[in-house]
Amino acid sequence: MLRPLMRVMIAWTLLPSTKELIHEDQGQLLTGSFLDYAMPKAAGLPPIDTVIVEVPAPKRPYGAKGIGEASILPGPAAIANAIAAATGLRMRELPMTSGRVWAATQPVEPPSSQAI
Repeated sequence: MLRPLMRVMIAWTLLPSTKELIHEDQGQLLTGSFLDYAMPKAAGLPPIDTVIVEVPAPKRPYGAKGIGEASILPGPAAIANAIAAATGLRMRELPMTSGRVWAATQPVEPPSSQAI
């Protein structure tokens, strides 16, 4: 029961890490709710290996801990590390869309020395 929950939560990290709010030409928000997002599908995910380390929480009933939220935290960092390994660039802002990664790989033009 824990492993599927962890896999789902890891898949959810792809959404805020790689998707952004989309507006139409007049500024109307098109992705204002989760109903409007293209959610990650199981077929489009890489294999996810989960490891459960059983260490009881002594101050909680039965030593129990929460599990779902903990799976969300490492996702954006893992995606940023994959981008850094592939491009040498460290992305530090969410979402890390393909457009932002592409823009970050483009050479920066030096500022013009002419005064306006």
